[in-house]
Amino acid sequence: MISKTVVRFTILLMFSCVFFSFGQEKKFNGDPDNAFKNARDLAFNQQRKQAQDTLVFILTKYPNYHDIREFLATTYSWDGDYKKARKEFNYILDKDANRKSTWEAAIKNELWGSLPYAALELTTEALKKFPEDTDILYLKASAQEKTNNPIEASNTIQMVLDKNPEDQKAKEFKTSLNEKLRKNSIEFKSIVDLYSETFDPMLYNSFTYSRQTKYGSVFGRINFDRRFNKNGTQYEVDLYPKISKGFYGYLNFGISNSFLFPDIRYGAELYKSLPNSFEVSLGFRALQYSTTTTIYTGSVGWYHGNDYWTFRPYLTPNDSGVSASGTIGYRKYRRDAHNYLGFSFGMGYSPEDNHFNTEINAIQIITLKSQKFKAEYYFSNNNKRSSWGTQFGITHQEKSFDPGKYLWFYTFGVSWELKFK
Repeated sequence: MISKTVVRFTILLMFSCVFFSFGQEKKFNGDPDNAFKNARDLAFNQQRKQAQDTLVFILTKYPNYHDIREFLATTYSWDGDYKKARKEFNYILDKDANRKSTWEAAIKNELWGSLPYAALELTTEALKKFPEDTDILYLKASAQEKTNNPIEASNTIQMVLDKNPEDQKAKEFKTSLNEKLRKNSIEFKSIVDLYSETFDPMLYNSFTYSRQTKYGSVFGRINFDRRFNKNGTQYEVDLYPKISKGFYGYLNFGISNSFLFPDIRYGAELYKSLPNSFEVSLGFRALQYSTTTTIYTGSVGWYHGNDYWTFRPYLTPNDSGVSASGTIGYRKYRRDAHNYLGFSFGMGYSPEDNHFNTEINAIQIITLKSQKFKAEYYFSNNNKRSSWGTQFGITHQEKSFDPGKYLWFYTFGVSWELKFK
């Protein structure tokens, strides 16, 4: 006689086989158009995985419903799964190479996946099917820009503008490309400090020439100051070398034969980008008069949307210990890095400020107490070739000749920069 346990096991095995067979043979049987609409709604309501499962299920019965496969590939691209997206786009284009929307989506997938050369190859093939198509030409220009060919990108986007001179998107792209092609610039800056007592106005002027290179930025600067009724000139070079992605440096060297400036000044700093839009740096500045004073510094910066916050301390070892100072800054950017409103508040000495610096009191001034506030506004014209800046500051400064007593001075500054090829 067969035991109850064996019977139960046999029945369970039969049901398992039936359900397994059903699962293996299961295919989509509904209305593909309605299911596609529901999947799109899911995708646009932050339920991407459910949408993708639905789309894949529909394709089990309708593998050549290309609109569905194209949308599925696009969702993979949104998720950063560029390899899976590429496979689906290739499947469609192998079946039907005349789908412009698929070519566009496939090109964008390569651009988003940081493969601009692959994107450029796709645009070449797409333009054979759709000669002089403005949408594909725009994508080609984007790929050329990302392969560091702004001249070719500018020529391509000009083809778009030749066909449609009022294309605002293309006009803005052309402007941004022209800005990249302007690798040279000159800048004039003039600042005056007006004192509440004792001192006559102090004037600071500078002329800067800069050039963008593939290795980083180079700045040559001439500073001409009039302070304490004396004139002085300083010559400086700043370098911002690129080291690797998210990692660059700063190098400075300056000389002068005037007592208003250090005989030699030099400095170095390393900058590193961090996750969550943070950036940190660490470096030093050195001022050489009859003796050399070394100031250690660094910074912490944070980008949040169009807002930028930064904190920079200065630490200066001396015979009585370590003098500390620092500055907190904020910028509100508008359309780009040349258009912003900024504020800063600082306490203590900063080597970037000349003011009282002379060979006579260079060490003493570092230990003096001061509080300062500055507001600045920078803006450019529509083609970004010229930009202007204004600044206003207030400083409460301890007197070097009468410690414990303070004076006020007010800073006004203007600047103008011209970029050219």
